[in-house]
Amino acid sequence: MEYWVLFGVFGLLMVVGTPIAFCLGIASFATIVYIGRPPVVVFQQLNSGVGAFTLLAIPFFIFAGDLMMRGGIAARIIAFAGSVIGHVRGGLGQVNVLASTLFGGISGSAVAEAAAVGGIMIPQMKARGYGADYAVNVTSMSALIALLLPPSHNMIIYSLSGGGRISIADLFTAGVIPGLLLAVALMITAYVVARKRGYPTEPFPGFARAFQYFLVSIPGLLLIVIIFGGVRSGIFTATESSCIAVIYAFLVTLLVYRSMSWSNFVHCVTGAVRTTAMVLFIIGAAASFGWLMAYLRVAPILTEFVGQLTSDPLMVLLLINVLLLLLGTFMDMGPLIIITTPIFLPMVTAFGVDPVHFGVIMILNLGIGLNTPPLGPVQFVAAAVGKISIWTAMKSVWPFYGAGLVVLAMVTYIPALSLWLPSLFR
Repeated sequence: MEYWVLFGVFGLLMVVGTPIAFCLGIASFATIVYIGRPPVVVFQQLNSGVGAFTLLAIPFFIFAGDLMMRGGIAARIIAFAGSVIGHVRGGLGQVNVLASTLFGGISGSAVAEAAAVGGIMIPQMKARGYGADYAVNVTSMSALIALLLPPSHNMIIYSLSGGGRISIADLFTAGVIPGLLLAVALMITAYVVARKRGYPTEPFPGFARAFQYFLVSIPGLLLIVIIFGGVRSGIFTATESSCIAVIYAFLVTLLVYRSMSWSNFVHCVTGAVRTTAMVLFIIGAAASFGWLMAYLRVAPILTEFVGQLTSDPLMVLLLINVLLLLLGTFMDMGPLIIITTPIFLPMVTAFGVDPVHFGVIMILNLGIGLNTPPLGPVQFVAAAVGKISIWTAMKSVWPFYGAGLVVLAMVTYIPALSLWLPSLFR
């Protein structure tokens, strides 16, 4: 009966539109009361959930991403990407994907990337004759690349949700090849759709101009090297790298580009505080929920049930992928990682799946959910920038969804795509 209380209260609150953090907290409280444990346990678990030192990386990476976006680094990276690949058919679509790949290695946030890259690229694409739906769909899907490239804070959340035993450095490294593979798949799709619709190309500015754009963008691109190289080489931890990212981003925007005004700095600080408060509240509430699932032995029961259905690891991963894609349509990524990792991670490891490999699968899968209504925050941000309805964008997004699902299938069933690069650093 306690299972019905836990998941029933949670589901009911979700249906009536209660914010996810309150759904998790109230469901945990109701279940604790029902099983006769002291209610203070909920608050103890909430407090311990947000007390992990590693969580400090999240607000700092969010803050660094805001500094990059408002400080002009995103605009310079996009200009460099445009000079390199803008002359290909549907050139601005290709630029959009390439810019998202470069900026994704800095921001680590799909929503921030959709706002930053989309705010610059979508108006330009519309002005040059591209369909608004095409511009929005390229932006929203390519924003998912940020989730796979370091410093993805969702990988940090996954590591913590897995008990803190999964190396964040390995996760950062494991996402690189799948992230680049997703970029290539989206560029091919953008080219095919642009060719079918007859979209124009952009004139090549010449090697000298392209080199000039590259030189201007170097200070921003160096942050990718600093974060990835520093964490991977062991010079500093992921938490320390987030602090370095903030200091570096602030100094670059203030002293090198001289584009950081006081008002922009205040917006960066307040935006990072709001986002951090929301994320940490969800993490704390989900910690209580996750503790209850462990106490009620949800994961072993579910593992045994799946084991009765199939003993094939490939089928287990297929079932989990389908379930996560469905859950991603109405729940945000962070809470889903926190809620489902304690359930699915023991299950897949019991079937011989590497935790790092499964982390990349989960991040990519739930990333696709960020573009799937009724929730779809990345899709909503891109549609708002493009000034079209979400349903207009959805009518033509299917080729890009298809590309994402093909990459998800490849990452799921070819473990080497995720595990080869981390193995080189061990």
